[in-house]
Amino acid sequence: MRNKSQLAVLSLAAFMASLDVFIVNVAFDDIGADLGARSVSELSWVLNAYAIVYAALLVPAGRAADRYGRKGGFLLGLALFTAASAACALADEVWVLVAFRMIQALGAALLTPASLGLVVASAPPEERVRAVRIWAATGAVAAALGPVVGGLLVEASWRWIFLVNVPVGALALVAAARIVRPSRDPSVTRLPDLGGAALLATGVGALTLGLVQGPAWGWLSLRSGAAWAVAVLALLGFVLRSRRHPVPLVEPALLRVRTFAWANVTVLLFSVTFAASLLSVVLWMQQVWGWSAIRTGLGVAPGPLMVPLFAALTQRVRIPIWNAVSLGCLLLAAGGLVNAARLGAQPDYLTDFLPGWLIGGAGVGLALPSMLAASTAELPPARAATGSAVVNMSRQIGTAVGVAMLAAVLGTPVGYPATHAAFTHVWWAMAAFGALAAVTAFGMNPRRRGGTVGAPLIEEARCAAPSHSSPVAPSS
Repeated sequence: MRNKSQLAVLSLAAFMASLDVFIVNVAFDDIGADLGARSVSELSWVLNAYAIVYAALLVPAGRAADRYGRKGGFLLGLALFTAASAACALADEVWVLVAFRMIQALGAALLTPASLGLVVASAPPEERVRAVRIWAATGAVAAALGPVVGGLLVEASWRWIFLVNVPVGALALVAAARIVRPSRDPSVTRLPDLGGAALLATGVGALTLGLVQGPAWGWLSLRSGAAWAVAVLALLGFVLRSRRHPVPLVEPALLRVRTFAWANVTVLLFSVTFAASLLSVVLWMQQVWGWSAIRTGLGVAPGPLMVPLFAALTQRVRIPIWNAVSLGCLLLAAGGLVNAARLGAQPDYLTDFLPGWLIGGAGVGLALPSMLAASTAELPPARAATGSAVVNMSRQIGTAVGVAMLAAVLGTPVGYPATHAAFTHVWWAMAAFGALAAVTAFGMNPRRRGGTVGAPLIEEARCAAPSHSSPVAPSS
């Protein structure tokens, strides 16, 4: 009974962190209107700051929880997330909200890997796989419920999308303090490269800044050039540190495993497409069609509902994973092209919007679970958890770039023809990234040598990689 109660508490916290991503998208327009955001570019940092901080801190936070205690890391992360949620609800300007979103991301980076580590440590061996699946399923439930829950809360006020976390977080804190059993990994003696994490956050942040502000500053202006230069230098520094640091954020040996390397590339490109797709349809419904937040949430909901259906179909049909991922990326791209071809000023949900949205949702169901499963399939067992953290880091980086790309391409159009043209450009750009992801997905096909899939590469990674790891599962 205690194991079930512990699993419920840990899953509740993971659900809360995942739900936050989806409900913020639905509230995007209301937040901008209330806080006086001057453009989508400025407001995009509400999403991007969270994604960048989460990406950079996910691996270090997970390792810190392993070393110093997962229960303590979980409680600290949950407390930070809950307190930052309350602060977000009280924000009176965009940049104050962005600052508290970054603290939220720190809390999420602590609680997510710590919660999974506690699930794995507390479950009996025969129930471990089932417990992890239940924990991971909370992300899919959050995706399905997020738009509708967000729409309902925004009807009262956008501040409720953050305030709702306060009682839930407080309840989870009290329950976790009493129910959750502590655990740690004694093999973890050193934290990963925090300097590398800072370089990664700086590089992705500068890249995002250059994309978001490029239209306003001028793509070849001095300020844009400075942003590109900082991005290149910081990311190059991150790569060089990863090669030399004894405990790098991303272990170079893992990138020599073919499936893992190409899965990271594909996840990043896919996430660019997905993030731009979700936010673009929300903005279209609210800014062009004039729909309320609740109507938008209900309108968006069928897409996420396709994800578990097509994920289950992929398991039944048993087609090669790289084929499923490639087809899913193509369907996600095709959904954007259908939007570009059919959406107009007059709302026609059933015939103009829903077909493309369902096609895109089917694509996500085919691609995303398969990518996340395949990314660590060729890694040695001791590296699977760290590999999962790196894949989710790539996913968050792709999300930040996708939102930045949308802000850059969308700009600030005036009048319907210009608005329609801007959104059309977004959907075409989104389709291009989706098509590129469909091509890179074929790199996930492992090489066969001596009858064993990827065996030489796995052995190489096993010999080169350190032994400790931090379990991290997908965030939504």
